[in-house]
Amino acid sequence: MTKVGFVGLGTMGANMAYNLLQGGNELVVHDIRRESATSHLEAGAVWADTPREVAEASEVVFTSLPGPVEIEAVALGEAGLMEGLVAGKTYFDLSTNSPTVIRRIHEIMGARGINVLDAPVSGGPRGAKSRNLAIWVGGDKALFDKYKPVLDAIGDKAYYVGPIGCGAVAKLVHNCAGYVIQTALAEVFTMGVKAGVEPLALWQAVRRGAQGRRGSFEGLAEHLLPGNFDPPDFALKLARKDVDLAVGVGREFDVPMKLANITLAEMTEAMNRGWEGRDSRVAMLLQEERAGVEVRVDPEVLRQALEAERQQ
Repeated sequence: MTKVGFVGLGTMGANMAYNLLQGGNELVVHDIRRESATSHLEAGAVWADTPREVAEASEVVFTSLPGPVEIEAVALGEAGLMEGLVAGKTYFDLSTNSPTVIRRIHEIMGARGINVLDAPVSGGPRGAKSRNLAIWVGGDKALFDKYKPVLDAIGDKAYYVGPIGCGAVAKLVHNCAGYVIQTALAEVFTMGVKAGVEPLALWQAVRRGAQGRRGSFEGLAEHLLPGNFDPPDFALKLARKDVDLAVGVGREFDVPMKLANITLAEMTEAMNRGWEGRDSRVAMLLQEERAGVEVRVDPEVLRQALEAERQQ
């Protein structure tokens, strides 16, 4: 049993924290909304009024927060984690963060003997709930090994990537690639449909190719084909933040990222339409608008097609 602290009980964090509790760990929690912790407290977790109090009561602390601004405030701000952490304690950030920010936090806390690792996750809300979750860890390998049992309570695919910041870089590579592909798919599918191919036939055809067999087109059946963008699986404002972070890393290391910048511009235009709370794939509607065509399949027809695919 490990004394674990957790700050940030949002869509992902709430499930991950609950899994830590179910894994037999003692748990102390904090969120800006106390009601977010109701199920955790009922299951035996302890509430703390500030991140500092979480750190004081825990051996290892996890955060799951929206982005770099919130992470820095919780880690380094007033009544933040650093005020409660002492030498020998360990902090994992599960958020999608800037590698530069987590490296700076690592340097500042490290000067006081506090261990810091970045550990962004991938698997979405369903994965966070079921533990079918990748965790990409950057930092000291010995600390990764030490806390692997705790990480395993959160997700089933904890993987050590490299030194501090490497987990964040891996997550941004993964996420930004997905959003770049999303932009490309909108372009080629509007072209294909406008050139005369029926949307379902086109989708079924390309799924038989190399990219299709690897699952690149699966998400189309959830969002673009049925025109389903509400409620969001992952909000546009958060997706745009991920791509913006990836573009920032490209600038920092002089890496040209043309498609990523195009994707960022697409997301920004979609944000300016007031779509920030809709699913991140909603930006694909912009290409449909420019092309003057909709890539749509009747939901029932699509369901039947998916069922037929599963039976083959």
